[in-house]
Amino acid sequence: MIEVSSASDIGRVRTSNEDSYGVFAPAVYVVADGLGGHAAGEVASRMVVAAVHDMANEGAAMDTATLKSAVLRANQQVLDASAGNASYEGMGSTATVLHVDEAAGMAYYAHVGDSRLYLLRRGVFRQVSRDHSYVEELVARGELSEAEAQHHPRKNVLLRAVGIEERLHVDGDSFPLEAGDRLLLATDGLTNMVDDAVLAALLGGDFANVAERMVEQALAGGGSDNITAIALAYEMP
Repeated sequence: MIEVSSASDIGRVRTSNEDSYGVFAPAVYVVADGLGGHAAGEVASRMVVAAVHDMANEGAAMDTATLKSAVLRANQQVLDASAGNASYEGMGSTATVLHVDEAAGMAYYAHVGDSRLYLLRRGVFRQVSRDHSYVEELVARGELSEAEAQHHPRKNVLLRAVGIEERLHVDGDSFPLEAGDRLLLATDGLTNMVDDAVLAALLGGDFANVAERMVEQALAGGGSDNITAIALAYEMP
């Protein structure tokens, strides 16, 4: 059984919500954070969610490769839209997609950008996806600490995103689930505003309306960006 809680908010600073998200049968979840300024970013993130929706509706067996193909389809669609409309030039989006196969007890994901997938298991909260950002590369090379990365002036510079280049490499993997696992998909408007310890405490506590409560925490912290969260609670079927 899967319980789902989802929420999105424009935040306290932005004039539009360029985040998009989707919760689709059979157990497919996606968050997308649009890039490229007013309207264009919103178009790109909606195209990501639409591509994932179409994939979910096709009825094909779903695994990591299927999720990656949906992101690649969105990539081409965003590139085509940018080429055909000057006001869309340069638009793009992050994409974090998850499918839970309840019968097999498996999770599959595909990911591009700096939206994130987290897993909370037996009290340990960890980031499953890896940010495709300039500062994450510096951290990986040992040139920057995690704490320094949080406040780096180029923190929001992405190295990879949907709609930016033809040859997009999409990360993805799978992992077995355990009873009691909780998962979180989130845009950086949440993760930049709320500490991991707070997210873990919320995710591991009362599940009712947990995504809304995460958004409230981000708003209380300043709400400087659009905020989106999808939380999942997994129990064995």
